[in-house]
Amino acid sequence: MGSEGPKNVVIHITGFKKFNVFATNPTETLVSNVRSYVEKTGLPPGVSLGSCTVLESAGEGALPTLQKLLESSVSSENKSSSEEVVWLHMGLNGGASKFAIEKRAFNEATFSCPDELGWQPKRVLIVPEDGEITRIRETACFVDAILEFLNKIKGYDATLSDDAGRFVCNYVYYHSLRFAEHNGHKSLFVHVPPFSRINEETQMQFMAALLEAIAISC
Repeated sequence: MGSEGPKNVVIHITGFKKFNVFATNPTETLVSNVRSYVEKTGLPPGVSLGSCTVLESAGEGALPTLQKLLESSVSSENKSSSEEVVWLHMGLNGGASKFAIEKRAFNEATFSCPDELGWQPKRVLIVPEDGEITRIRETACFVDAILEFLNKIKGYDATLSDDAGRFVCNYVYYHSLRFAEHNGHKSLFVHVPPFSRINEETQMQFMAALLEAIAISC
């Protein structure tokens, strides 16, 4: 046990395209630019970026792309026990003024409005074989350590959340958590505010700090 070295952490990131009145989803901008940003600022030792993908702001409509993305990481990854694979999903909370680290997702899709592809389920099981809509899946990431790093070390205004809603973000997160559990990965969802509340540069800096926090916690 003592002879094992530190794990190499590979972080795959997703965001979402246009959502509702937000013609430009901040997570689309963040995920599209994060690779070039960290090439300038650098990543912590042992950390690398995997895929950076922008999904449709949809439930069922985004699922084929999400599943293909998740499965490709299993077929291509190095099976070494020294590698930790983390899925980081970024989503918009249009009414928020701070960053929120989501601890869990529910097996329920109840959309308050149609998603961007027109789907609006009500009390639908996300994964029927998982049982009831009350079924919860929780992240294996050390969220308390991540929050402490972001707040106390980096000075960001972030919080922990027990409820990612029942909309598209929760839908994607539930599938990702289930996949991560079955494949020995980790999954985390973070909600961000609009750029009108926290500007783009600050949010990009937060993204870099978040990657560092995940790496340290792993």
